Amino acid sequence: MGRVIRSQRKGAGSIFTARTHRRKGAAKLRAIDYSEREGYIRGLVKEIIHDPGRGAPLAKVQFRDPYRFKTRTELFIATEGMYTGQFVYCGKTAKLTIGNTLPISELPEGTVISNIEEKPGDRGSLVRASGNYATVIGQNPDEGVTRIRLPSGSKKLLKSNCRATVGMVAGGGRIDKPLLKAGRAFYKHRAKRNSWPRTRGVAMNPVDHVHGGGTHQHIGKASTVARSAVPGQKVGLIAARRTGLIRGSKVNKN
Repeated sequence: MGRVIRSQRKGAGSIFTARTHRRKGAAKLRAIDYSEREGYIRGLVKEIIHDPGRGAPLAKVQFRDPYRFKTRTELFIATEGMYTGQFVYCGKTAKLTIGNTLPISELPEGTVISNIEEKPGDRGSLVRASGNYATVIGQNPDEGVTRIRLPSGSKKLLKSNCRATVGMVAGGGRIDKPLLKAGRAFYKHRAKRNSWPRTRGVAMNPVDHVHGGGTHQHIGKASTVARSAVPGQKVGLIAARRTGLIRGSKVNKN
């Protein structure tokens, strides 16, 4: 029997947990309330900040509490073009302007959106990475659903009362600049988690990895592996429907 392989050790956590100590907080939309459901509420962008381990910048937005005499500071994912001192509006009757948050039922087809709720009230779970955006491609008011195109190109149906922020996520083009040296990769991953440097399986010994051993560095068997494989065996292309290069032109079915 071989050793417990890396993918098994990651499941236990330990040294592989995320480094969250210096992170600024969870970036979410406002908790849905009466003012957002029926009208709008105005917020002021106080600061745009960097969050360690996240590519996209965050915006600290200050709202007046609709029920008590106090202010509430929310942490939003900044959209491209957002600036300090900007007023942003959240709610059903808010205008279609970059940085505003509206239900997707209020957005016309072709609108570029980000930080979208997958289920109403989950405060944003789709399209949150830097430079990403989704597009509204269809409304079905009779069934109360909206069709959007995700950054991957796949299309998704969402309930029309899910909210989204107008505009694309800031920080785009981040991966266009090459890291160039190991030092930059080291500091990039240090803020995220213990995932670098990553030793290839074929460079290991047979005791350490399924792909290890042999006179030459080769896998020696098919790299595809069944979904039902045991944990120590489950490395490579797991439950792959197909492998290899995608040949032919892509047909866009709208």
